[in-house]
Amino acid sequence: FTGEWTGTMLLTEPEAGSDVGALTTTATPNPDGTYSITGNKIFISGGEHDLTPNIIHPVLARIEGAPAGTAGISLFVVPKIRVNDDGSLGEPNDVVCTGIEEKMGIHGNATCSIALGAKGGCRGTLLGEANKGMRAMFMMMNDARLMVGNQGLSCASPSYLYALNYARTRLQGRHLLKMMDKSAPAVPIIQHPDVRRMLMLMKVYVEGIRSLFYYLAHCSDSIATSTDAGEKARLQGIIDFLIPIAKGYVTERCFDVCSLGVQVYGGYGYIREYPVEQLLRDCRITAIYEGTNGIQAMDLLGRKLGQNQGRPIMDLFEAFRTTLAEARDVDRAAPLAEALEPAVIRLEEVARHMGTTALYGDLLTAAAHAHPFMEVCGDVVLGWQLLWRAKVAAEALAAGAKEKDIAFYEGQIRSAQFFNAVLLPVALGRMDAILSGCPIAVEMPEDAFGGK
Repeated sequence: FTGEWTGTMLLTEPEAGSDVGALTTTATPNPDGTYSITGNKIFISGGEHDLTPNIIHPVLARIEGAPAGTAGISLFVVPKIRVNDDGSLGEPNDVVCTGIEEKMGIHGNATCSIALGAKGGCRGTLLGEANKGMRAMFMMMNDARLMVGNQGLSCASPSYLYALNYARTRLQGRHLLKMMDKSAPAVPIIQHPDVRRMLMLMKVYVEGIRSLFYYLAHCSDSIATSTDAGEKARLQGIIDFLIPIAKGYVTERCFDVCSLGVQVYGGYGYIREYPVEQLLRDCRITAIYEGTNGIQAMDLLGRKLGQNQGRPIMDLFEAFRTTLAEARDVDRAAPLAEALEPAVIRLEEVARHMGTTALYGDLLTAAAHAHPFMEVCGDVVLGWQLLWRAKVAAEALAAGAKEKDIAFYEGQIRSAQFFNAVLLPVALGRMDAILSGCPIAVEMPEDAFGGK
């Protein structure tokens, strides 16, 4: 592996977006063992450029005569430039960029439409088994979804820091308690309560989400180093369950953070001279590509909730309970654990309700609540990570932290307190809404939506 070439993922077609099984790209066997690839793909990130000598395209296509739907999809390696037997580059492979999208954000990434085999000269090599392309692609897709969640965080974190620094230096208005004193000086906007509220929301989400990715990395590293097969399976199950949350829930909260970043800047935040508007635009795509967040929610409900007879979610709840128990032994963290525990218990009830409704009740109503279910799972996961951070901080303070670290540790405890007091009640309300089983979204006649 030299890293000299780049790669893409060629899944999406004009009529096959989330419904990948509807793709029409075909693969015809050749006598030499290669396949002739014919079709059109869209929304291909980095689909064409001259930054590297070659681009390798993993392409989903259907071999002639294969079953319909995802059961008949195969995966092919299709280079932009053919590779000779000695590793040198040969002739172009009839892979042509037919357009570059004008996008809302991520302008540094060429999002391309690609024509394969328009002149009959595109050759590909089968990767893995025929008709098993989706399984092979999802090995990469799961990692990609985690990377998209990280991409959201990479937008949210600087947005918070930009907003924080701006709020500390932007002078505007008198202090609220001195509003009637005309001689009072203007103060930095970080002294205004509503600005502090926005900054607290940003801080809580950024810190909790960052810890979630650290936890996932810890699980991954532990799998790589453990010799216990049962422990490996337990950790992999937790990772699998958290993937749709780390992609779906996380990217939506990160977009919220970026939106708040613009709001803290006020009118200047809407101007391209300042950096936060780009972060907002760039973050928006994270809720869409590598599977829209609605798809993530359905994955959580339809696949992950019942995976291995529900073992992964049970293992995750055990991790929750372990942290709750550890926090109860730390004076300043104990009240935080007491506040979070009812939400953990309630989420168990919601998970059982969702599973039962989907399997034995009303599948459509369950599907309509899949996204709220993903959100409340994410809220509790975030609360768990913030509790863990607060516990560590409280222990450090009790042990006599260095003067330079005290403010940071205090901030971790305040983040967990804010989450429990301000955001956790909203999550509990969402849980009540899920348990109500409201079917209106799926039962209302289509023409009642209006718009005609």
